[in-house]
Amino acid sequence: MPDRTASAASPDILPDLVAAALRAGADAAEAVSAERASLSVGVRNGALEDVEREESRDLGLRVFIGRRSAVVSASDLSDATRTRLVERAVAMARLAPEDPYAGLAPQDRLARGPFADLDLFDPAERSAAELEAMAAETEAAAMAVPGVAKSEGGHASASSSRWRLVTSHGFDGAYHGSAFSLGVGVIAEKDGAMERGGEHRAVRHLSDLPSAASIGDYAGRRAVARTGPRKIDSTTAPVIFENRIATQVLSPILGAISGPSIARGTSFLKDRLGQRILPTGVDLIDDPFRIRGLGSTPFDDEGVAVSRQSIVQDGVLSTWLLNSAAAAQLGMASTGHASRGLAGPPGVSTHNLHLEPGERDLDGLMADAGTGLLVTSMFGPSLNANNGDWSAGVSGFWFENGEIVWPVSGVTVAGNLADLWIRLERGSDLEFRGSFNSPSLMFDGVAIAGK
Repeated sequence: MPDRTASAASPDILPDLVAAALRAGADAAEAVSAERASLSVGVRNGALEDVEREESRDLGLRVFIGRRSAVVSASDLSDATRTRLVERAVAMARLAPEDPYAGLAPQDRLARGPFADLDLFDPAERSAAELEAMAAETEAAAMAVPGVAKSEGGHASASSSRWRLVTSHGFDGAYHGSAFSLGVGVIAEKDGAMERGGEHRAVRHLSDLPSAASIGDYAGRRAVARTGPRKIDSTTAPVIFENRIATQVLSPILGAISGPSIARGTSFLKDRLGQRILPTGVDLIDDPFRIRGLGSTPFDDEGVAVSRQSIVQDGVLSTWLLNSAAAAQLGMASTGHASRGLAGPPGVSTHNLHLEPGERDLDGLMADAGTGLLVTSMFGPSLNANNGDWSAGVSGFWFENGEIVWPVSGVTVAGNLADLWIRLERGSDLEFRGSFNSPSLMFDGVAIAGK
């Protein structure tokens, strides 16, 4: 494993790149660098299947000439390449069309150091042999579950990354993080029919990773539980989305409240700011400062200060997700949600988003519903962004009298999201597993298309 704390280049590269762009004729400029080192190992049937090692060091430069801008990137950090990068960026900007909203983030919105320590980097390392052993143990635990017939492979990885942003109006910020992941996929068989199941976990610190045995055992049991699925008749019934996939029902909110979508008028929530979109008492919170969070950051990708925000507070939509350009177009201020890579202008994204939990566990939700569908897997969701009509293929379990009676597959659930969201009921089973987390969610009277 390479030295995951080493800097890829001289600390002066980005300031020098910005200064060179200004000398070449740019009115303003920003430079970003992204460094990544990763090692991943896959096994199948106890044997090593693949090893992948990556080390990347990339630069991006965005320049402005008046209201014209251009973005270029490179993975070669040599002096000659950086010179060509600046020349190309400035030449492209001179030819670009004017954008009245283009520009660096306003100085009064920039984050100021020292930045909070969010404990995102773990110096622990794992060799290829150690990762192989972890993946093999996970796979073995899954294969040991009665009913599991085949392995789709176990995998383990360790990585680190470092991001730095320097602008011509005084911002200079950097942070680095690590990630460790472990997972497995298996196939269970019953009466000649096969069903897939799996489990995958990713964390910032190695010590937070669940044991290989627990991940493998869960994956195996999940696959076995799905065997022997039945078709059900088309009906209307309560539907519960398990906490592990419930975010897929909520995630269209993010696209519908993104500043660019609002500015284009292509969102079914474009007229709903300050109005109720979730039930009373429900909060949807974005927290960039969660310690060891997978989406944590001390500033956004334009250098704007970030903050813990209630995107939806007491059921009421309280903000759009804005970068500087969208904010300027809407006559508002950036909300610290700019997100960008190296080769393009910023878009928007959240940081660590979660829906606050309710008071009943999953069993309690099923007991309240009586009879209905528990969804544990979703595929092929379809959304009409203009009106909120939504549908998705799902599989899971039919339950009666609050108890699971058989697995179900090959069905579709559908509805209008604005109508569904206002009727959601939350479970108490919130788990922080990723950068967007939700408890299980129950909706009454959902259209189910079966056989």
